[in-house]
Amino acid sequence: METINLTFSGIIEATDSTRRIIAGKILPFGEIGHTNVGDVVFEKGSVNIPNSRFKLLLEHDPKKPLGRAVNVQQTDSGIYAQFKVAETTAGNDALIEAADLRDGLSVGVKLNRSEERNGIIYVTSAELSEVSLVHTPAFASAAVESVLASENEPEEKQEEIPTEENQPTESEASVENATPTPEVEADKVEASRPVNNTPIYTKPRVNTNITAGQYAMAQVRATQGDTDARDLVAALQIATVAENTGMVPPTYLRDVIGVIDASRPFIDSIERAPLPAAGMKIFTPVLGTQATVALTAEGAEFSSTDTAVTFQEDSVVKFAGANVVDVELFDRSDPSFADLLIRELAASYAQKTDAYAAKIAVDNCGSTNNTTIYKTIAEAIADSYGVMRFTPNNLMVAPSGGKDGIDFAGLLGAVDTTGRPIFAAAAPQNANGLVTQGSTNGTVAGLNLVVDPNYTGDASNVKYAMVYPTAAMRFHESPTIELRANIVANGRIEIGLYGYVAVVNRYPTAFRGLTVTP
Repeated sequence: METINLTFSGIIEATDSTRRIIAGKILPFGEIGHTNVGDVVFEKGSVNIPNSRFKLLLEHDPKKPLGRAVNVQQTDSGIYAQFKVAETTAGNDALIEAADLRDGLSVGVKLNRSEERNGIIYVTSAELSEVSLVHTPAFASAAVESVLASENEPEEKQEEIPTEENQPTESEASVENATPTPEVEADKVEASRPVNNTPIYTKPRVNTNITAGQYAMAQVRATQGDTDARDLVAALQIATVAENTGMVPPTYLRDVIGVIDASRPFIDSIERAPLPAAGMKIFTPVLGTQATVALTAEGAEFSSTDTAVTFQEDSVVKFAGANVVDVELFDRSDPSFADLLIRELAASYAQKTDAYAAKIAVDNCGSTNNTTIYKTIAEAIADSYGVMRFTPNNLMVAPSGGKDGIDFAGLLGAVDTTGRPIFAAAAPQNANGLVTQGSTNGTVAGLNLVVDPNYTGDASNVKYAMVYPTAAMRFHESPTIELRANIVANGRIEIGLYGYVAVVNRYPTAFRGLTVTP
């Protein structure tokens, strides 16, 4: 006959450390117990006890016996048992813990016959196989009533508990007040529940209101085999995809709607350099008074000008971002949610660092003004050259919303007095420049066009177009670092990205902010 292992728990009702006795209600009749396969009720007399001297185990581990049953009774309300605990280290620990820590008795039975009614499994035939000392009960009716007296208290105050000497031998042992197992014919059981060999265990009743530190310790102990810790970790596992249902689509929906842009147009137009290995400041030498040479007559004293060098100080800053998701989104999403999240974090990092560097440039730039866009750009080229004697090679604009219309949209729409496009001409003979229609690439007055959607403007959010040479600014950056870890509070997965950057604005006024005054 096929059987199934079923485990229930009840709270210990009494312990006697002097006589090494643990006693309690091991299985109630007619009460709903909650298991991983649903609610279960044992009917009165449904459990057969073939051996009244069965072992008491620790957490259902057959390799960890604690003692044997010395008395078993069946009543109308359930099965009660008393156990004699062996004089071992494990037994001593069990007696101490049974008082208020590991205070549950869990029964293992072989399920022979059951039926399901209104979603509840009613057991009509089963055999008791073992009882274990566990840390949590599964039946609400079980409650601690008393702890028997120790050897220092008067004997008459102790509840009489059978001793090892007056116990029957294993061959003579019997179950007091045992109720015969009712015979139930198979053809008379309606909706009989099929049986198999899959182990069934009660859901652990654990206190999940713990601190992050307690959860971390439970994870460590669980890996070392501690069953209590495993129960706690299992109870805290959460599995929801409600927050991100779109990430677990049918397999034929592999694309994701949305733009993930990791480009950095402004940073790509200036000098790049690695970040120094240590420190949160960068010091760059700055020439003040320069040494000079002058035309000197024969025999005259040499011209002498003392040179002076100061240092420019720039801060190293960190850009970081993270997200927390359920493990299902990493394991079961298609396309991979983990890959998508990393791409999103990397794109945001790129956009934020690009906007950061451009803002430093525009906040400290010089100003150039003229009556038309082209004249203003031409004058800015000359102004920028006069600062560092490097011919500027870049013109950065926002896609739209630029100051005085100097932006990508304005350049594309600029026309001359006859309505012909000034910059976006289809023919290369247009002298002012060539902005390729359908692309952000092109040149304006000989400058490389830089269209930056990350650009947010200056401190007042004014988006000035800027003319500048590549060497005017240097962007220092560390490698970006990806972090992935379990959150100790609830077992979810956290993934983060961060990096350090520093902007050295070497020639601030070589950046020329453009304005047009007709």
